Amino acid sequence: MIVHLVDGTYELFRHFYGLRRLTDGKERGFGAVVGVLNTVLQMIGEGATHLGVATDHVIESFRNELWSGYKTGAGIDPALLAQFEPLEDALRAMGIPVWAMIELEADDALASAATIASQDSRVEKICIWTPDKDLSQCVRQDRIVQIDRRSKVIRDADGVRAKFGVNPELIPDYLALVGDAADGYPGIAGIGPKGAAALLTRYGAIEQFPSQELGERQRLALLFKELAALRTDAKLFADVNELEWRGPTAEFPAVCQRLDAPDLFARVTRAAQVRAR
Repeated sequence: MIVHLVDGTYELFRHFYGLRRLTDGKERGFGAVVGVLNTVLQMIGEGATHLGVATDHVIESFRNELWSGYKTGAGIDPALLAQFEPLEDALRAMGIPVWAMIELEADDALASAATIASQDSRVEKICIWTPDKDLSQCVRQDRIVQIDRRSKVIRDADGVRAKFGVNPELIPDYLALVGDAADGYPGIAGIGPKGAAALLTRYGAIEQFPSQELGERQRLALLFKELAALRTDAKLFADVNELEWRGPTAEFPAVCQRLDAPDLFARVTRAAQVRAR
């Protein structure tokens, strides 16, 4: 069994701006939603049987209380924000488990789902579909891998080490030192990617650094590490069988009508029929 975990927030952004480039800003009101549904349907058509999608229902989390500069929903196009809830509703109607996060982030949901699934011996592989470097910390050998759909790169533990110079478990420490502009924290001044990898290779986790290495900046580094470390304890599902796609719900035809996507209903119905054989 292979479990596929999809970063719904990333996919919605990807389709929204992809459509905007193609249509000169004249995209349909729910065009990005339909794009994400098509992506998930494509995965099903290619053989995916167990799937889950995580979204940021609210573009804030507990991390905003830890660091005032942490990312928020400010500046996000209102037309994009307006598609989050319709996406969640449409995925549920399609029969796809959705984790719409409020206190935590979509990344935390993906990390938690990977942790839960990894505890089941029936699961041969877990694929986390996102390019977000935060999720590299979840990679475990070649059983939990990260897939960048755009570049078609599949990153296992060797791939993480090749890209960042550290083991997956040290990605929170690495990000704490170099910073993450997308998430809104700057890292430690004067430490770049190579320097961070060298320090972590030499000493291990930031907690193990000699006191003179970072000096008074160690406390700040540990705060940034707390921002970068993904939560793995969200209770999203009890059994991976809950992630098996069994076809759309009775609400799906009405959802497709609202999305102005009648062809999507027909194709999902055919996919469900093929799956049932």
